[in-house]
Amino acid sequence: MRVLMTCGGTGGHINPAIAIANTIKENIPEAEILFVGTKKGKENDLVPRAGYELKFVESEGIRRSLSLSNIRAVIRALISPHQAKRVIRDFAPDVVVGTGGYACWPVLKGASMLGVPTVVHESNAIPGMAVKKLQNSVGKILVNFERTKDKLSAKNKVVRVGNPLMSSFSNMEKDACREKCGISKDALFVLSYGGSGGAEFLNGIALEVMKGFVASNREVFFVHAAGARDYAATKARFDALGLSDCPNIRLFEYIYDMPAYMAAADVVVCRAGAMTISELSLMGKASVIIPSPNVVDNHQYKNAKVLADANATCLLEETGLDAETLWSRLSSLLYDKEKRSAMECAVKQFADADANERIFREIMSLVESK
Repeated sequence: MRVLMTCGGTGGHINPAIAIANTIKENIPEAEILFVGTKKGKENDLVPRAGYELKFVESEGIRRSLSLSNIRAVIRALISPHQAKRVIRDFAPDVVVGTGGYACWPVLKGASMLGVPTVVHESNAIPGMAVKKLQNSVGKILVNFERTKDKLSAKNKVVRVGNPLMSSFSNMEKDACREKCGISKDALFVLSYGGSGGAEFLNGIALEVMKGFVASNREVFFVHAAGARDYAATKARFDALGLSDCPNIRLFEYIYDMPAYMAAADVVVCRAGAMTISELSLMGKASVIIPSPNVVDNHQYKNAKVLADANATCLLEETGLDAETLWSRLSSLLYDKEKRSAMECAVKQFADADANERIFREIMSLVESK
């Protein structure tokens, strides 16, 4: 079986694609899998690290504004499926699988034009532009949220399967991961991050919490991933604050072994992207979620609100949030094990433990139907 995976941009699109590819290999070890992305995205790092070959097409996101870069993006969107056809013809896949985002558009569109079976997965409740534009072309649309179906016209193609996650998110042992990450098993461990690209607000408030409350409190261990976009500026401020001298504080650009760090954590501070929610749920992690306000239809807040209403997270909005308030919520979970355990149990109710296998079955059923 030959599978062409297409993804790109951020970890939220790339990691699900890798999880699907891994699941296919686990079920069909002889499967040949090729990835297609762009030369600009995080896929250039993550896909080769996962052991897969990566080819490229020209594609970029289309913004909701009139500009020269947007005009260029529209032109590329029109011609890129024809460029993608060359890769598709050369590889001759049995199926093409995409995980949303602008990078998957040309490959899925080109494959559908060539009559190759196509599947797209949408992790967010509100489908992105690429998925909306592809819905009449692809063979199946796999979704994480049931309500996503209401936002699509091709409802007969939609199947709710959950989000694909690396298998390591479901089989990590906390103490072993603490040892692997170099963190004492007795520490109260906070893991903080804002996605593969990072989040400027989270970077700033994380440093304030580190300086104001963690640096002098050695029983708390705090790790923050700043993301590539703002890492240099964050690291400069981190050093200026003297935090690089604190043995209980670490700053990374990106955490490659996220399953291990998340398994080791007592509390996670993060955004409310769909993949993050799925990871927290599968691992059963207490969390303080600060949704990004810069997303379509405020969908991150809606994601987090569902969990908060079930006492499965502590939801804090970015507007007006300061380090003292964030530390207050964090410490209430860190120092109250009973409260933390209750939240861990509550969030597990949102987990889709069999999502990978369901996705594999849907892909195979489409291939076999052809």
